[in-house]
Amino acid sequence: MDLGIRGKVALVSASSKGLGRAIAEELAAEGASLVMCARGVDALRATADSIRKSTGVAVVEVAADVSEQSGVDLVARTALEKFGEVDILVTNSGGPPSGPFESFTAEAWESATRLLLFSAVSLARAVLPGMKERKWGRILNVTSIAVKQPIDGLMLSNSLRAAVTGFARTLANEVARFNITVNNIMPGYTRTDRVEQLARQSTEKTGVSISEALAKWEREIPMGRLGEPREFAALAAFLASERASYITGSSIAVDGGWIRGLL
Repeated sequence: MDLGIRGKVALVSASSKGLGRAIAEELAAEGASLVMCARGVDALRATADSIRKSTGVAVVEVAADVSEQSGVDLVARTALEKFGEVDILVTNSGGPPSGPFESFTAEAWESATRLLLFSAVSLARAVLPGMKERKWGRILNVTSIAVKQPIDGLMLSNSLRAAVTGFARTLANEVARFNITVNNIMPGYTRTDRVEQLARQSTEKTGVSISEALAKWEREIPMGRLGEPREFAALAAFLASERASYITGSSIAVDGGWIRGLL
């Protein structure tokens, strides 16, 4: 299937590893040029070099923290200087700390808001004018299964990824007439550093091993295993494509059946 994005320009945040890297790799494999950003310089450079060598597409990497406006400005400015446009935006970030409500200060809430909500809103604000002018665009937000079925202990993530969902659903209606789609992708338990981090935190609280913590989650998943980043990235590439031009305002899970709700 030709997804129709060869020659498009994609900006993928937090793309040096995990789900962001998998999405960047998938879009590059379809022929899209890439603007990649992350905070860690070494990992970002290594990933960008790997994608260049494996796909031959143009890749620009920008070390930046998109939870800060200065980081968003740097990434957006670099993208426009190098390519002149951004056709596909994928907002992604690491997860905030886990813990119960009483454990988080006002500062922790502010930091999580910048990380999850501010970054998505600011990146969208930066690229939307060009998308509207060209009457074509794709905005994808990586959220979480916790949006539909909150996960105990993830107070910050449950709250703020839900806020991203509300923002995206409203924006989808506002920009649909410009042939711009806005969708959210909800990863389930996927084999990433974030899930391993949560498993380690679980072992500290319960005393079980990391393998036992992972096995517990696998038993909750109807498919009986963790997801792989490339499986998640396949949906991202499709939603970014020309073929997905009539899908907007949706939140779609890639979770092996973990969410028990009907919708």
